[in-house]
Amino acid sequence: MSAIAVTFNTGSSSLKIGVFGIEAGRARPSARGTLKIGEETRFTYEAGESAQETELPNVRHVEPGVISEILSRLLPQGSQPAVIGHRIVHGGLQFTGPVLMDSDAQTRIEQLVSLAPLHLPPALEIIRAVRAKYPDVPQTASFDTAFHSSQCSLATRLAIPREMHDAGIRRYGFHGLSYMSVSEKLRKLDPDLGCGRVVCAHLGNGASLCGMVDGVSVDTSMGFSALDGVPMATRPGSIDAGAVIHLLRTEFHDADRLEDFLYHRCGLLGVSGVSGDVRALIEDFHPAAREALDLFCFRVAGEIGRLAVSLGGVDAIVFTAGVGEHQPEVRNGVARHLAWMGLDLNESANKANATVISGRHSAITALVIPTNEEQVIADEALTVINRHRTIEKHRAS
Repeated sequence: MSAIAVTFNTGSSSLKIGVFGIEAGRARPSARGTLKIGEETRFTYEAGESAQETELPNVRHVEPGVISEILSRLLPQGSQPAVIGHRIVHGGLQFTGPVLMDSDAQTRIEQLVSLAPLHLPPALEIIRAVRAKYPDVPQTASFDTAFHSSQCSLATRLAIPREMHDAGIRRYGFHGLSYMSVSEKLRKLDPDLGCGRVVCAHLGNGASLCGMVDGVSVDTSMGFSALDGVPMATRPGSIDAGAVIHLLRTEFHDADRLEDFLYHRCGLLGVSGVSGDVRALIEDFHPAAREALDLFCFRVAGEIGRLAVSLGGVDAIVFTAGVGEHQPEVRNGVARHLAWMGLDLNESANKANATVISGRHSAITALVIPTNEEQVIADEALTVINRHRTIEKHRAS
């Protein structure tokens, strides 16, 4: 039996788990699962050729017992992980690459909770639960913000006093693990495009875009928080700070209530009044649902135009994540606004969710590339562990 790596990709209300066999120093996927915590906590998983779903009653927090329950369905009987990797949404200024999750790293992440109050607490909860279940198994952390640490000060700076920027009030960018995954896949698919000027559109419940040159992040739509950029399922994207101040004074009078509103009641849900799920909006006949989709496509296209300025042009646009990979109507809606750039989609290829969806005479290559954040986390976990073992070996000698 080969050694096993496990990954935990933590969202604000869901958890994706990946199981990988370690063969010849590489992580190869063998099972996966998704835990959705809500009124009814559901665990959907695939191990081998079977896909199953089960309800986990009375689960509101991911405790050691829950970890045992979900891993018992994903791991080979009698086995335990050799390493466990975690996705951490925010690394602040401190983390620009993956790290070993020792007590010092955990303390420093805990100090960043105010930067991502909805995402970091559940991730830390899982780290503690895993340590209680597997105290001797090394854990690692991979950071969504790390991929964007390559950006220059013009891309990261807000127009505020310099001392505030230096203290960490700045643009960070998110979805970095997804962009890393797509960048690596594009390099293998088309090395020339992979080295070019690429805009990747990560469109899911959370949505952002990233402009890359030679696979390196140059600029991105999300800024200080995961609220910024294009509209999302329940988040507004960019919003005038004056509007936020007005809402705080007139509607909410409390930062926590305003935060809940901005994260959970805006975006496509707020505009449509129906749903934040693109699939539901596409099937809905009400004008407000159509307006929500139109606004989404319009803002995504507008962000691509802005990123074209940062990149000095665009050679390729890559759509990824749940909406980007599976919704031809959204991709077509974005492309309509970018016809002036020479973007033209092949209708049949777009409907089929093909890899290359641009038309023959399109000035920009458009692609659909599935993202795999769990693979990136697993690969980084092995890198960190191998590096740590090498350092320990040198110290011992």
